Amino acid sequence: MDSTEKLFQNLTEAAGVPGYEGEIRAVIRRYLEPMAKIEQDKLGSIIAVKRGSSDSPRVMLAGHMDEVGFMVSLITDDGFIRFVPLGGWWNQVMLAQRVVIKTSAGDVVGLLGAKPPHLLEEEEAKKPVEKKDMYIDIGATSAEEVKACGVRLGDPIIPICPFTVLAPGKTYMAKAWDDRLGCALFIQALEQLKDQPHPNTVYAVGTVQEEVGLRGAKTSVYNVNPDVAIILEVDIAGDVPGIKPEESAIKLGKGPTLLLYDARMIPNLRLRDLVISTAEENNIPLQFSAMRGGATDGGMIHLHNEGVPTVVLGVPTRHIHSHAGILHRSDYDHALDLLVKLLMRLDEPTVKGLTL
Repeated sequence: MDSTEKLFQNLTEAAGVPGYEGEIRAVIRRYLEPMAKIEQDKLGSIIAVKRGSSDSPRVMLAGHMDEVGFMVSLITDDGFIRFVPLGGWWNQVMLAQRVVIKTSAGDVVGLLGAKPPHLLEEEEAKKPVEKKDMYIDIGATSAEEVKACGVRLGDPIIPICPFTVLAPGKTYMAKAWDDRLGCALFIQALEQLKDQPHPNTVYAVGTVQEEVGLRGAKTSVYNVNPDVAIILEVDIAGDVPGIKPEESAIKLGKGPTLLLYDARMIPNLRLRDLVISTAEENNIPLQFSAMRGGATDGGMIHLHNEGVPTVVLGVPTRHIHSHAGILHRSDYDHALDLLVKLLMRLDEPTVKGLTL
């Protein structure tokens, strides 16, 4: 396992659903402290400041720390746990998956369950089970047993999926790629900038609560007050059965992506073109993506004050917003290369030229 794979393991196996990012924030802090000054806003986003040869422009790199998960909302008399989702979940990917409840007394493992199909009417069995009809089973038989294990209302619930190098050798499976992948990118970008001059000051930000409304982006952009922003994200890989090219032409192993449109942001066009030219000049493969539904932290950041030129760089990932996702190492490596080369070009004249 090389240093990048170890970073992936440490980031993806840490817990951090929206509002409960303490564990993952501590992991990211350990990586960033040797390279940058660390700040934290009052909502919990972590901000690493790496000064270059100039205080300006202020370049914000944003990757959100939170992952989709759940929260305990009810303990039934017979020992089952009801929950509310934290972030977007598709009902069909949830059942029979293992989860861990992070309690004050330690981790409690359980299983997402629902009424068995053997007891359903034929028409009922054809329909997806809704979240409200699901529960978590920790093997208890009473509410008292559940509470004795330390489970309380409000405890966060995390999917279980250890980081795994898959058989082809260049693809990885883990939970929380959305968006520990972005966090890995800004950590390794700062590592590469550590001993070389760059014509700006970089603010690497691990935001909180992106999955429930881009909340950490709003508070952290106020703290940073950037001149330009690069959002680091996963992107939806369309190379699985059932997806048409017009829905998504993004494929694993074909390079990082540049988001041309999402539901809450159209990127700054000159910054978009700078990304494209930087990729072309350095022979970095680049794919293009448009997302009709959903948004990134850029949706909040680009509206800060009088506006911030913003773009989204993505790494294709299969099966996001489920217990496990899959990505390709070469896409990540190319994204990191593109990010660092882009940072080296963002001097003051260039950034000012983005909005002239």
